[in-house]
Amino acid sequence: MAGNRTIITLECTTCKERNYSTTKNKKKTQDKLSRSKFCPRCRKHATHKETK
Repeated sequence: MAGNRTIITLECTTCKERNYSTTKNKKKTQDKLSRSKFCPRCRKHATHKETK
């Protein structure tokens, strides 16, 4: 990948399992990413936050 994009992992806030990985531009988006995604362990939609 070129430029300022880095790979990050998304962790479920309910069960703390790391389910998803995505990329983000660190220069434009400096705060932590938060998305509502489906968690297969919880079997429902839950908020997933960026982790290291």
